[in-house]
Amino acid sequence: MDRAEDLPRPVWDELAPSHDPMWGQDVFSAMQGARIGPDLYAYLLVRRDGLPFAVLPLSGVRGLRLDQVVGPRERRLMAPVARTFPRLVRVSMLFCGNFLGQGHVMGRGPLPARAARLLVREVMDYAREQRLGTVVFKDFVPHDLEALGPGLEEAGFFTVASLPDTELSLEHVDFEAFLNSLSAKPRRNARNKIRKFRRQEDLRMEVLDDFGHLVPAMMELYRQVMDRADQTLDVLDEEFVRALSGGDPGEDEDARTDQRLVACFEGDRLVGYLHCLFRGNGAVGARIGLDYGLAHRAGLYHNLHYAAIELALARGCRHIRFAQTAYEPKREFGCELVEQSYALNHTGRLLRAVLRLLLPPALEAAREQALAPKS
Repeated sequence: MDRAEDLPRPVWDELAPSHDPMWGQDVFSAMQGARIGPDLYAYLLVRRDGLPFAVLPLSGVRGLRLDQVVGPRERRLMAPVARTFPRLVRVSMLFCGNFLGQGHVMGRGPLPARAARLLVREVMDYAREQRLGTVVFKDFVPHDLEALGPGLEEAGFFTVASLPDTELSLEHVDFEAFLNSLSAKPRRNARNKIRKFRRQEDLRMEVLDDFGHLVPAMMELYRQVMDRADQTLDVLDEEFVRALSGGDPGEDEDARTDQRLVACFEGDRLVGYLHCLFRGNGAVGARIGLDYGLAHRAGLYHNLHYAAIELALARGCRHIRFAQTAYEPKREFGCELVEQSYALNHTGRLLRAVLRLLLPPALEAAREQALAPKS
């Protein structure tokens, strides 16, 4: 299949992770209509007894810049090569799973070994057909990667730890109970930052369900964040945000991913936001935008996250996930780190050996730097 919509919506919803908002069908449709990195999309469908049993989304990127996916140190080392021989730091990659989120194989149940071998063989055949040399199963949690193990091992894949996800369990009756559950120092810091924000008489926080008109302002704030980011693999564009925020005018409202914008305004001007998506009892703070001219004095980063946590609690969510960045404040919120891995391979035997030698230390160094305390 070439498009997410080629799978009937009820079948998609049955196969997709039931509590992960990044796996809504319209999220994938929005990706396909945007320019966020991939040049092509495909979906491998496994049938059992004639019925759809499992689906693996694929995203192909031709000419991915390696200096955009490694850490600052490696980027500095690569800079002279990137300036003089830019083609040497570009590779073609096939990403398996969700280009924007946690990796899964969509399915009705545990993936049998036979299906795992079939999927991985088809992935490698597709990569050769499309001339996408490097193949990556991106950000898979251990049990999902283990299910693919028979196929990955047979094809010669190797694994490297990727940046962990951040997930906050929501076992509290309300936001005040959440604050009280924090240990002494984080609780004190949270109350101080909330008071700091409330002292800003010109700022107010709102939760919006209709925010298409704010997309241009959102993108300006998002660019401020990405300009400071260590890694820029999956940078969203205005088309993606507009498609997801507005949807298709002819589409059934119930078919859209449930979402809200936690928005901070200075007067009528948007100065910060956290775009939140919901599915089942799960929530995701998908992307953030900040005006750094006032972010520090208002404790804006923390207060946007506090507002998102309060919103998720009010909606009865059992957990909320945030992006793979800024681990220190998220630990302070009480988030746990969810370990994830890449499974990597190359269609060429020689280049596969080179990948095994060079990629693990570069990715591990980037991970260590991302997780290191910054304060």
